[in-house]
Amino acid sequence: MASASEFDPALALSHKFPDTTYSYTERDAALYALGVGVCLSDAVDGVELKYVYHENGQGSIKVLPTFATLLVLRSGASGYNLPGLEYDPRLLLHGQQYIELYKPLPSSCHIHNIVSLAGLHDKGKAAILEIETKSYEKESGDLLCMNRTTVFLRGAGGFSKSSKPFSYTNYPMNQNPAVKIPESKPFSVFEDRTQPSQALLYRLSGDYNPLHSDPMVAKVAGFSQPILHGLCTLGFAVRAIIKCICRGDPDLIKSVAGRFLLHVYPGETLVTEMWLEGSRVIYRTKVKERKRTVLSGYVGLRGLTSSL
Repeated sequence: MASASEFDPALALSHKFPDTTYSYTERDAALYALGVGVCLSDAVDGVELKYVYHENGQGSIKVLPTFATLLVLRSGASGYNLPGLEYDPRLLLHGQQYIELYKPLPSSCHIHNIVSLAGLHDKGKAAILEIETKSYEKESGDLLCMNRTTVFLRGAGGFSKSSKPFSYTNYPMNQNPAVKIPESKPFSVFEDRTQPSQALLYRLSGDYNPLHSDPMVAKVAGFSQPILHGLCTLGFAVRAIIKCICRGDPDLIKSVAGRFLLHVYPGETLVTEMWLEGSRVIYRTKVKERKRTVLSGYVGLRGLTSSL
Protein backbone atom coordinates (compact mmCIF):
# COMPACT_ATOMS: atom_id res chain seq x y z
CA MET A 1 0.00 0.00 0.00
CA ALA A 2 1.35 3.42 -0.94
CA SER A 3 2.17 5.85 1.86
CA ALA A 4 0.05 8.93 2.48
CA SER A 5 3.00 11.16 1.54
CA GLU A 6 2.72 9.90 -2.05
CA PHE A 7 -0.84 11.20 -2.36
CA ASP A 8 -1.19 14.65 -3.92
CA PRO A 9 -4.47 16.22 -2.73
CA ALA A 10 -4.20 19.06 -5.27
CA LEU A 11 -4.19 16.49 -8.07
CA ALA A 12 -7.21 14.77 -6.51
CA LEU A 13 -9.28 17.94 -6.82
CA SER A 14 -9.05 17.75 -10.61
CA HIS A 15 -9.98 14.06 -10.74
CA LYS A 16 -12.97 13.24 -12.95
CA PHE A 17 -15.17 10.45 -11.66
CA PRO A 18 -16.87 8.26 -14.26
CA ASP A 19 -20.61 8.69 -14.75
CA THR A 20 -22.71 5.76 -13.57
CA THR A 21 -26.16 4.41 -14.39
CA TYR A 22 -28.87 2.78 -12.32
CA SER A 23 -32.25 1.34 -13.26
CA TYR A 24 -35.05 0.33 -10.94
CA THR A 25 -38.60 -0.95 -11.15
CA GLU A 26 -41.73 -0.80 -9.01
CA ARG A 27 -40.59 -4.03 -7.35
CA ASP A 28 -37.34 -2.39 -6.21
CA ALA A 29 -39.21 0.57 -4.75
CA ALA A 30 -41.61 -1.69 -2.85
CA LEU A 31 -38.82 -3.99 -1.61
CA TYR A 32 -36.91 -0.97 -0.30
CA ALA A 33 -40.04 0.27 1.48
CA LEU A 34 -40.43 -3.06 3.28
CA GLY A 35 -36.72 -2.96 4.15
CA VAL A 36 -37.11 0.34 6.03
CA GLY A 37 -40.15 -0.82 7.97
CA VAL A 38 -43.19 0.07 5.86
CA CYS A 39 -46.27 -1.82 7.10
CA LEU A 40 -44.06 -3.62 9.60
CA SER A 41 -46.57 -3.52 12.47
CA ASP A 42 -49.72 -3.27 10.31
CA ALA A 43 -49.86 -4.94 6.91
CA VAL A 44 -52.76 -2.71 5.82
CA ASP A 45 -51.49 0.57 7.30
CA GLY A 46 -53.64 3.24 5.66
CA VAL A 47 -50.76 5.74 5.55
CA GLU A 48 -48.03 3.42 4.26
CA LEU A 49 -49.72 0.82 2.06
CA LYS A 50 -49.25 3.17 -0.93
CA TYR A 51 -45.51 2.40 -0.95
CA VAL A 52 -46.08 -1.28 -1.72
CA TYR A 53 -49.54 -1.50 -3.28
CA HIS A 54 -51.93 0.60 -5.38
CA GLU A 55 -55.36 -0.39 -6.62
CA ASN A 56 -54.47 0.95 -10.08
CA GLY A 57 -51.39 -1.26 -10.33
CA GLN A 58 -47.79 -1.24 -9.09
CA GLY A 59 -46.87 1.53 -11.50
CA SER A 60 -48.91 3.89 -9.32
CA ILE A 61 -47.18 3.22 -5.98
CA LYS A 62 -45.43 6.08 -4.18
CA VAL A 63 -41.66 6.02 -3.65
CA LEU A 64 -40.10 6.95 -0.33
CA PRO A 65 -37.73 9.94 -0.60
CA THR A 66 -34.86 8.02 1.03
CA PHE A 67 -35.01 5.53 -1.85
CA ALA A 68 -32.77 8.16 -3.47
CA THR A 69 -29.83 6.71 -1.52
CA LEU A 70 -30.02 3.54 -3.63
CA LEU A 71 -29.42 5.45 -6.86
CA VAL A 72 -25.73 5.81 -6.04
CA LEU A 73 -25.12 2.15 -5.18
CA ARG A 74 -23.49 1.38 -8.51
CA SER A 75 -20.65 3.74 -7.59
CA GLY A 76 -19.99 1.54 -4.55
CA ALA A 77 -16.53 1.46 -2.99
CA SER A 78 -14.98 2.32 -6.37
CA GLY A 79 -16.67 5.70 -6.06
CA TYR A 80 -14.26 6.52 -3.23
CA ASN A 81 -11.13 5.97 -5.29
CA LEU A 82 -8.89 8.98 -5.82
CA PRO A 83 -5.55 8.69 -7.64
CA GLY A 84 -2.92 7.77 -5.06
CA LEU A 85 -5.25 7.64 -2.04
CA GLU A 86 -4.82 4.19 -0.54
CA TYR A 87 -7.07 2.77 2.17
CA ASP A 88 -8.36 -0.51 3.51
CA PRO A 89 -12.06 -0.87 2.53
CA ARG A 90 -12.65 -2.77 5.77
CA LEU A 91 -11.78 0.41 7.70
CA LEU A 92 -14.28 2.60 5.82
CA LEU A 93 -17.01 4.18 7.96
CA HIS A 94 -20.13 5.86 6.58
CA GLY A 95 -20.32 9.08 8.58
CA GLN A 96 -22.99 11.29 7.03
CA GLN A 97 -25.59 11.44 4.26
CA TYR A 98 -27.21 14.49 2.69
CA ILE A 99 -30.02 14.29 0.12
CA GLU A 100 -31.80 16.95 -1.92
CA LEU A 101 -35.00 16.01 -3.74
CA TYR A 102 -36.08 18.14 -6.70
CA LYS A 103 -39.17 16.19 -7.72
CA PRO A 104 -40.96 13.03 -6.54
CA LEU A 105 -39.17 9.86 -7.59
CA PRO A 106 -41.10 7.85 -10.21
CA SER A 107 -42.07 4.26 -9.45
CA SER A 108 -39.60 3.02 -12.09
CA CYS A 109 -36.78 4.83 -13.86
CA HIS A 110 -33.49 4.71 -15.76
CA ILE A 111 -30.95 6.94 -13.98
CA HIS A 112 -27.83 8.74 -15.20
CA ASN A 113 -25.51 9.76 -12.36
CA ILE A 114 -22.89 12.51 -12.51
CA VAL A 115 -20.34 12.10 -9.71
CA SER A 116 -17.97 14.73 -8.32
CA LEU A 117 -15.71 15.42 -5.34
CA ALA A 118 -17.47 17.58 -2.74
CA GLY A 119 -14.94 17.45 0.06
CA LEU A 120 -11.56 16.08 1.15
CA HIS A 121 -10.05 16.52 4.60
CA ASP A 122 -6.86 15.28 6.30
CA LYS A 123 -7.59 14.28 9.89
CA GLY A 124 -4.16 12.88 10.67
CA LYS A 125 -4.85 9.18 11.08
CA ALA A 126 -7.87 9.28 8.81
CA ALA A 127 -9.18 11.02 5.70
CA ILE A 128 -12.70 12.32 5.23
CA LEU A 129 -14.00 11.99 1.68
CA GLU A 130 -17.25 13.55 0.46
CA ILE A 131 -18.72 12.41 -2.84
CA GLU A 132 -21.64 14.19 -4.52
CA THR A 133 -23.88 12.40 -7.00
CA LYS A 134 -26.54 14.13 -9.08
CA SER A 135 -29.14 11.72 -10.48
CA TYR A 136 -30.95 12.52 -13.71
CA GLU A 137 -33.86 10.76 -15.35
CA LYS A 138 -32.21 9.34 -18.45
CA GLU A 139 -35.07 9.90 -20.92
CA SER A 140 -36.14 13.42 -19.95
CA GLY A 141 -32.84 14.67 -18.56
CA ASP A 142 -34.66 15.99 -15.47
CA LEU A 143 -32.60 16.29 -12.29
CA LEU A 144 -34.34 14.12 -9.69
CA CYS A 145 -32.09 14.27 -6.65
CA MET A 146 -28.62 14.78 -5.25
CA ASN A 147 -26.78 12.62 -2.72
CA ARG A 148 -23.69 13.66 -0.78
CA THR A 149 -22.03 10.76 0.96
CA THR A 150 -19.38 11.36 3.63
CA VAL A 151 -17.03 8.50 4.51
CA PHE A 152 -14.20 8.20 7.02
CA LEU A 153 -11.20 6.34 5.62
CA ARG A 154 -9.28 5.16 8.66
CA GLY A 155 -5.54 4.93 8.06
CA ALA A 156 -5.64 7.16 4.97
CA GLY A 157 -4.75 10.51 6.58
CA GLY A 158 -1.44 12.31 6.97
CA PHE A 159 -1.16 13.50 3.35
CA SER A 160 -1.03 17.28 3.96
CA LYS A 161 1.93 18.99 2.30
CA SER A 162 2.18 21.75 4.94
CA SER A 163 1.78 22.13 8.70
CA LYS A 164 -1.85 23.11 8.17
CA PRO A 165 -4.06 20.04 7.62
CA PHE A 166 -5.48 19.90 4.09
CA SER A 167 -9.21 20.66 3.91
CA TYR A 168 -11.41 21.20 0.86
CA THR A 169 -15.18 21.76 0.79
CA ASN A 170 -17.27 22.53 -2.29
CA TYR A 171 -20.80 22.98 -0.92
CA PRO A 172 -22.72 25.44 1.32
CA MET A 173 -22.01 24.99 5.03
CA ASN A 174 -25.74 25.19 5.83
CA GLN A 175 -26.04 21.72 4.32
CA ASN A 176 -23.94 20.19 7.11
CA PRO A 177 -25.92 17.41 8.86
CA ALA A 178 -24.60 18.47 12.28
CA VAL A 179 -27.41 20.01 14.34
CA LYS A 180 -27.97 21.16 17.91
CA ILE A 181 -30.70 19.12 19.52
CA PRO A 182 -33.23 21.38 21.29
CA GLU A 183 -33.59 21.05 25.06
CA SER A 184 -37.34 21.49 24.82
CA LYS A 185 -39.88 18.67 24.73
CA PRO A 186 -40.11 17.08 21.26
CA PHE A 187 -43.02 18.12 19.04
CA SER A 188 -43.57 14.45 18.24
CA VAL A 189 -42.08 11.06 19.13
CA PHE A 190 -42.43 7.87 17.09
CA GLU A 191 -41.42 4.36 18.16
CA ASP A 192 -40.72 1.57 15.70
CA ARG A 193 -39.32 -1.88 16.46
CA THR A 194 -37.03 -3.36 13.83
CA GLN A 195 -37.16 -7.09 13.13
CA PRO A 196 -34.32 -9.58 13.73
CA SER A 197 -34.22 -10.18 9.96
CA GLN A 198 -34.35 -6.45 9.08
CA ALA A 199 -30.76 -6.24 7.79
CA LEU A 200 -31.24 -9.38 5.70
CA LEU A 201 -34.31 -7.83 4.09
CA TYR A 202 -32.74 -4.41 3.56
CA ARG A 203 -29.60 -5.86 1.94
CA LEU A 204 -31.78 -7.20 -0.91
CA SER A 205 -31.99 -3.59 -2.12
CA GLY A 206 -28.33 -3.83 -3.13
CA ASP A 207 -26.02 -3.24 -0.17
CA TYR A 208 -24.47 -6.67 0.30
CA ASN A 209 -21.73 -5.68 2.78
CA PRO A 210 -21.24 -8.88 4.87
CA LEU A 211 -21.00 -6.74 8.03
CA HIS A 212 -24.80 -6.79 7.95
CA SER A 213 -25.24 -10.53 7.39
CA ASP A 214 -22.14 -12.56 8.33
CA PRO A 215 -21.68 -13.19 12.09
CA MET A 216 -17.93 -13.79 11.73
CA VAL A 217 -17.34 -10.58 9.78
CA ALA A 218 -19.35 -8.67 12.39
CA LYS A 219 -17.27 -10.13 15.24
CA VAL A 220 -14.00 -9.24 13.51
CA ALA A 221 -15.33 -5.69 13.20
CA GLY A 222 -16.03 -5.61 16.95
CA PHE A 223 -19.79 -6.28 17.04
CA SER A 224 -21.60 -9.09 18.81
CA GLN A 225 -23.73 -9.78 15.73
CA PRO A 226 -24.40 -8.31 12.25
CA ILE A 227 -25.60 -4.71 12.47
CA LEU A 228 -28.30 -2.79 10.66
CA HIS A 229 -27.30 -0.63 7.69
CA GLY A 230 -27.01 3.04 8.64
CA LEU A 231 -29.10 4.03 5.63
CA CYS A 232 -31.80 1.63 6.80
CA THR A 233 -31.92 3.46 10.13
CA LEU A 234 -32.15 6.74 8.19
CA GLY A 235 -35.09 5.31 6.25
CA PHE A 236 -36.88 4.46 9.52
CA ALA A 237 -36.30 7.99 10.86
CA VAL A 238 -37.58 9.77 7.74
CA ARG A 239 -40.63 7.46 7.66
CA ALA A 240 -41.39 8.60 11.20
CA ILE A 241 -41.23 12.25 10.12
CA ILE A 242 -43.49 11.60 7.13
CA LYS A 243 -46.06 9.90 9.38
CA CYS A 244 -45.95 12.37 12.27
CA ILE A 245 -45.15 15.73 10.67
CA CYS A 246 -46.06 15.41 6.98
CA ARG A 247 -49.32 13.54 7.67
CA GLY A 248 -48.26 10.79 5.33
CA ASP A 249 -47.25 12.96 2.34
CA PRO A 250 -43.68 12.02 1.22
CA ASP A 251 -43.65 14.80 -1.42
CA LEU A 252 -43.25 17.39 1.35
CA ILE A 253 -39.68 16.19 1.92
CA LYS A 254 -37.24 18.61 0.30
CA SER A 255 -33.94 17.54 1.87
CA VAL A 256 -32.60 15.00 4.34
CA ALA A 257 -29.43 15.22 6.43
CA GLY A 258 -28.19 12.53 8.78
CA ARG A 259 -25.15 11.76 10.93
CA PHE A 260 -24.55 8.13 11.82
CA LEU A 261 -23.46 8.08 15.46
CA LEU A 262 -23.77 4.46 16.61
CA HIS A 263 -24.71 1.02 15.32
CA VAL A 264 -28.14 -0.59 15.59
CA TYR A 265 -28.71 -4.31 16.08
CA PRO A 266 -31.64 -5.80 14.12
CA GLY A 267 -34.52 -6.39 16.51
CA GLU A 268 -33.89 -3.24 18.54
CA THR A 269 -36.51 -0.50 18.96
CA LEU A 270 -35.92 2.88 17.32
CA VAL A 271 -37.37 5.95 19.00
CA THR A 272 -37.32 9.08 16.80
CA GLU A 273 -37.82 12.46 18.47
CA MET A 274 -38.81 15.45 16.32
CA TRP A 275 -38.70 19.22 16.80
CA LEU A 276 -40.18 21.75 14.36
CA GLU A 277 -37.96 24.74 13.55
CA GLY A 278 -39.51 26.77 10.76
CA SER A 279 -39.43 24.68 7.60
CA ARG A 280 -37.05 22.14 9.13
CA VAL A 281 -37.56 19.16 11.39
CA ILE A 282 -34.68 18.48 13.75
CA TYR A 283 -34.64 14.81 14.69
CA ARG A 284 -32.78 12.38 16.92
CA THR A 285 -33.12 8.61 16.81
CA LYS A 286 -32.28 6.47 19.82
CA VAL A 287 -32.16 2.76 20.53
CA LYS A 288 -34.69 2.20 23.31
CA GLU A 289 -33.07 -0.90 24.77
CA ARG A 290 -29.59 0.66 25.18
CA LYS A 291 -30.74 4.27 25.61
CA ARG A 292 -28.14 5.42 23.08
CA THR A 293 -28.43 7.97 20.27
CA VAL A 294 -27.66 6.33 16.92
CA LEU A 295 -28.65 9.02 14.39
CA SER A 296 -29.37 12.75 14.28
CA GLY A 297 -29.96 15.41 11.65
CA TYR A 298 -32.67 17.42 10.00
CA VAL A 299 -35.28 17.20 7.25
CA GLY A 300 -36.19 20.21 5.12
CA LEU A 301 -39.88 20.56 4.19
CA ARG A 302 -41.60 22.16 1.21
CA GLY A 303 -44.53 23.12 3.40
CA LEU A 304 -46.51 22.04 6.42
CA THR A 305 -50.04 20.63 6.56
CA SER A 306 -52.67 23.14 7.65
CA SER A 307 -53.35 21.12 10.80
CA LEU A 308 -49.84 21.97 12.04
